[in-house]
Amino acid sequence: MSERNCLAIVLAAGEGTRMRSARPKVLHEVAGRSLLAHVLSAVAAADIAMTAVVVGPGADAVTAEAKRVIPSPEIFVQAQRRGTAHAVLAAKGAIGRGADDILIIFGDTPLIRPETLSRMRQALAEGAALAVLGFRPADPTGYGRLILEEGTLVAIREELDASAAERAIGFCNGGLMAIAGKVALSILERIENKNRKGEFYLTDSVAIACSLNLKTVAIETDEDDVRGINTKAQLAETEAALQRRLRAAAMEAGVTLIAPETVFLSADTKFGQDVVVEPFVVFGPGVTVDDNALIRSFSHFDHAHVGKGGQIGPYARLRPGAHLGENVHIGNFVEIKAAVIEDGAKANHLAYIGNARLGAGSNFGAGAIICNYDGVAKHRTDIGKGSFIGSNASLVAPVKIGDGAYVATGSVITHDVPPDGLAIARQRQVVKENRAARLRALKRPSKISP
Repeated sequence: MSERNCLAIVLAAGEGTRMRSARPKVLHEVAGRSLLAHVLSAVAAADIAMTAVVVGPGADAVTAEAKRVIPSPEIFVQAQRRGTAHAVLAAKGAIGRGADDILIIFGDTPLIRPETLSRMRQALAEGAALAVLGFRPADPTGYGRLILEEGTLVAIREELDASAAERAIGFCNGGLMAIAGKVALSILERIENKNRKGEFYLTDSVAIACSLNLKTVAIETDEDDVRGINTKAQLAETEAALQRRLRAAAMEAGVTLIAPETVFLSADTKFGQDVVVEPFVVFGPGVTVDDNALIRSFSHFDHAHVGKGGQIGPYARLRPGAHLGENVHIGNFVEIKAAVIEDGAKANHLAYIGNARLGAGSNFGAGAIICNYDGVAKHRTDIGKGSFIGSNASLVAPVKIGDGAYVATGSVITHDVPPDGLAIARQRQVVKENRAARLRALKRPSKISP
């Protein structure tokens, strides 16, 4: 289909009041990505060059999201909500430019796959003027039914208008539609608002196309492809469906998920070969895990990179900007943010490393922290290769620890430490002999009754 050009019209004007949220429906997220971003990413992956996004009035956030995801979407505003066909015709200016294929996609169907969009286009390439995506749900209640006669799609019947025989049909309307560009406007502009709601229904385009003796077809896909979202419950169901898809893809690519149902991935999570992930791990957006890494239980990642052979967790947290080299060990209750941990470095217990570099082969001790924030600004700490940061040390940024330096346990470091230097910054220990008994006596409650 490389010789055919295509326009995708993504309808993103719905308010989604049933979501009980001030946020526009298409900006809610599954697998770390907005619903709209999932749809636009599928469009881009299907090699569709032209995209029009139809938004509601004042939907600046939706417009901004569309422009963030793809380079040059054309934005159209549906000033009044008068039905799906009315929304499509808001993009009449783009339709009129004469694309070979017009794809109509809803912005709240995040599981649509690029290959499904390509199948719809293929139907047009094979001579159909209009193709509708259909599916067979376990319970068809509430869905419009696809009416076929001798294999030809002749109508989409909304459930309220369907006869008893039509309600018995299990093949349902998935909402997405493909129309040949040369007839798109002639079909869409014939749609009238004669239904109970007084709206212009895109579903009427099937009967209109048939009345014009145009070829119409139904393409069957699975329910997940066309799963729409109107409530928080449906959002959760879609998250679960997408997680199943992402986990299956990860394991097919060679990742070992010991308890897959407990691991949560983002749409853009990237794994190398022979990665092992223990139960109860969350991968937020922007995470890459390289070959042979071991991710232990109850760890959380967000915009972070784990190098080859890394061992992370359990109970580790890698926040945005954490970049770990090869064979790095990050242990339990260690938090990393905006920091580079170079090859072979270790922070195995109860530590915080922020706005810093931990040099290759260094050891960051239990209870040690970097004090990177002074209440106004963040400051950087640079720790050289082969350094040893003792337990319970505090490095007050900005500070530089030279290669091979040693920071003694319990020290509060406020000045640079030269290479191979030993820094001790703590009060001398004072011992008062035979004072423990007197101290206990002073602290003992009085035995005299009140």
